[in-house]
Amino acid sequence: MQLTQLNRECLLHLCSFLDKDSRRNLSRTCHQLLEVFLDHRLWNLLHFSSPSQLKRDNFVLGPSLRCLTICWYSSRVLQVCNIEDWLKTSFQKDICGKHERLVSTFLAHVCIMCPNLLHLTLSGCGHITDQDLISVLQSCRKLRSLHLENCVRITDCILEEGVVAHGNSLEELKVDFCRNITQVGLQTVRENRPGIQLSAERSADMIPDSKPEEKVPLRRMLQKVLQFS
Repeated sequence: MQLTQLNRECLLHLCSFLDKDSRRNLSRTCHQLLEVFLDHRLWNLLHFSSPSQLKRDNFVLGPSLRCLTICWYSSRVLQVCNIEDWLKTSFQKDICGKHERLVSTFLAHVCIMCPNLLHLTLSGCGHITDQDLISVLQSCRKLRSLHLENCVRITDCILEEGVVAHGNSLEELKVDFCRNITQVGLQTVRENRPGIQLSAERSADMIPDSKPEEKVPLRRMLQKVLQFS
């Protein structure tokens, strides 16, 4: 019996055991398997080990997606992403410029195509913003768990304007190692969404980012002192 003699449900079940690349390669063999590949029911779980994988044509976004994970494991690039823009060198800005909108753009597509998303995990995605996640919470109203780890641009805004305002279905929230999250923001969630299981490992204990004030050059300061003395 040939593979293509199986019905659609059997083919979907078999393909569910394959990784994204294997599914894509199989879809190129015949029209029937291409239709299976494009069936959104096959894609209820998506895991990406780096944002660059989001650009590959080996997956399908659709209403069947329930669990999405995007993790950045490249420590070298991650360190560059974690640097504040005003501290980056031109070389570091060039590195970030190649991928800084990748995850944000992808999440915008998720908002449109995946209304039934239940679980979202983002780790090391240093360029995502509060607004990116607020849009997800507004669009994916069934979201039950949101895990954020080492997402340096996430602030209390996502807690107050996102979780509290739109996280009606949230049961679990993790904001670990997000250095711009504060105890004030966490307390806002506890008071307004007491049913949410909240975890914030190290987040509110880390030093938040703040651009230092410009220091007046010593020479100019002395000139002013002499001028008014």
